[in-house]
Amino acid sequence: MRILTIFLTLTIAAATLHAAPLAPLPLWPAGAPGALGDKDDDKPTLTAFLPAPEKATGAAIVVCPGGGYGGLAPHEGAGYAGWLAEHGIAGIVLKYRLGSKGYRHPAMLNDAARAMRLTRSQAAAWKIDTKRVGIMGSSAGGHLASTLLTHSDAGKADATDPVERRSSRPDLGILCYAVISMGPNTHNGSRKNLLGENPPPELVERLSNEKQVTRETPPCFIWHTWEDSAVKVENSLDFAAALRKNNVPFDLHIYQNGGHGMGLGGGRAGGERHPWAADCLFWLKAQGFAK
Repeated sequence: MRILTIFLTLTIAAATLHAAPLAPLPLWPAGAPGALGDKDDDKPTLTAFLPAPEKATGAAIVVCPGGGYGGLAPHEGAGYAGWLAEHGIAGIVLKYRLGSKGYRHPAMLNDAARAMRLTRSQAAAWKIDTKRVGIMGSSAGGHLASTLLTHSDAGKADATDPVERRSSRPDLGILCYAVISMGPNTHNGSRKNLLGENPPPELVERLSNEKQVTRETPPCFIWHTWEDSAVKVENSLDFAAALRKNNVPFDLHIYQNGGHGMGLGGGRAGGERHPWAADCLFWLKAQGFAK
């Protein structure tokens, strides 16, 4: 019995070790372009939550936490990344620059694009497939994710920085009660933190991502709740309609209950997860990201 107890203790410790995050990796070791200072808020990073080797599928998802472009919600960052790692997917949490710290577009998009490139550059170290790297975001983090989904590029082949030669295009997107539009259906706090008080109309148009979908936009899983009083469900409905118009595959789930900002659901007591998590895993299996 003592040997069995020791074995189980070591097994649990090993599992915990694999679930623990790696040390944060700076997006730009020499400093982010356009940085306003040298504080922690001026240094965007990636924190990888890698799955146990026996579970790993080789897929990765960059996670953009919500927070109205004014903060970063841990349960929509590390919370999601740990859940992804449980299911064999590397969860890569992006700490991006924020409007509350003086930043405006395009700093956030630059951080998200660099996050995709840097994740792909870590393929050997993190044992991931460069052709199976997605992006995920909630609320304002969902706006950032949808911005990269519609504003990515193939990289610069002649860049002196090898990371910049990588594509920033996600292979799929997961949008959780996302802000999509900067127009009438926007979340005003997110818009103000991203674009400032009186942004020019052309910038509002460009960052209303339901208007930027093309046939090259990656497949998406989109979910929202009908009762969300913070971010209107029309954000998700309009984005899905744009995907449909452009013949881009998607899963759309509108749940009646749940409100805004729930993350995985279950509350702090760790109760039952909201059904979206199981629905998303079903979709991720179909995309070849999960087993």
